Amino acid sequence: MTAPRNFDIVIIGAGPAGLSLARTLSGSGLQIAIVEMQSEAVLADPPEDGRDIALTHTSEKLMKDLGMWAHIPEDQIGTIRDAKVVNGKSPFSLHFDSRGSGADYLGRIVPNHLIRQSAYKVVKDQPNVTLLCESEVVSVATNTTEGTVGLADAATLKAALVVAADSRFSSTRRKMGIAANSLDFGRVVIVCEMEHELPHEDTATECFFYDQTLAILPMYGNKSSVVVTLPTANADAVLNMPPEAFAADIAQRFGGKLGKMTLVTKRHPYPLVGVLAKQFVTTRFALVGDAAVGMHPVTAHGFNLGLSGAKLLADQIEEAARNLTDIGAMTGLKRYESAHRRAVLPLYHGTNALVKLYTDTSVPARLLRDVALRVGNFLPPVKKRILHQLTHIEQHAK
Repeated sequence: MTAPRNFDIVIIGAGPAGLSLARTLSGSGLQIAIVEMQSEAVLADPPEDGRDIALTHTSEKLMKDLGMWAHIPEDQIGTIRDAKVVNGKSPFSLHFDSRGSGADYLGRIVPNHLIRQSAYKVVKDQPNVTLLCESEVVSVATNTTEGTVGLADAATLKAALVVAADSRFSSTRRKMGIAANSLDFGRVVIVCEMEHELPHEDTATECFFYDQTLAILPMYGNKSSVVVTLPTANADAVLNMPPEAFAADIAQRFGGKLGKMTLVTKRHPYPLVGVLAKQFVTTRFALVGDAAVGMHPVTAHGFNLGLSGAKLLADQIEEAARNLTDIGAMTGLKRYESAHRRAVLPLYHGTNALVKLYTDTSVPARLLRDVALRVGNFLPPVKKRILHQLTHIEQHAK
């Protein structure tokens, strides 16, 4: 038998959350292994996947602190200065204006594959990080003294702490016996990028129609990220529409505000399932990213929460390392769990309630939607609180 390889931390999953955690800990002196099923070539040059990520001010700052922002080309960074929520053909809309927010803009928008690539670039040469690519995890176990990860090639990794960052459908979470509440919305999200004749004015718009939801997110130049959410049964018909017909349909649904629209990427479908782990930690084990909470994309907070959660966990680990105490001790893990749950629970449950309200086709629900939009616009404290929650401006405006 091959002797076990010893590390301080084993991270399972080399997505942005797992890589960000490793990069945050790069100056800690801790030895970290990252186990990933994909090849290193894919990590270095991830394929375009249609997803574009709306980043809060907090996420932008964290990415700059980690060196990730420097690897994002300027002509791939969109700016969101205003945001609107529209309910079907209702004359009322909820409008968030950056001029009243305390910052010059509400957020940025960046292609997901570039975020993944930037996360890899800032980790690949870190001397304390070992990337184990094309490796499958077959077993995970922890006890009061150590964690053990078994790989398909019969290798064994041991560490003081094991972290799962392997998606909302985390197999590692299941192996560790952590249950999760899963909410299948019965819908599919279709994402793509489109160019258009008229400028978007840096405005993001969420349009709730009765048969589907349409989000238009401003990218650099006259290009937008388009997110269509619709019942699963209708997805194939939309995916199989000729590109010209699809573009014309999106332009018409958006009321022609952007003029003629042209599809410039593939259309990528993703099943819409929200996931919330019932606990984020157990003995010498923690969840980060989508493995802890997988958000509905309506607030675009999945990566933001993954990045901030990785920072919260890293803070606890670094504090323990500085104090020469156990980095896998439950005391620190519980502090991470408590802080992260305070951040994610209002967004997770609030987002799910919002989606249910705006996809309900009953007459009472339609009336309630109009009332909600009016209340949001005419009660400034409510509107301001929503704005701060969505952008994290209050932490980084100055």
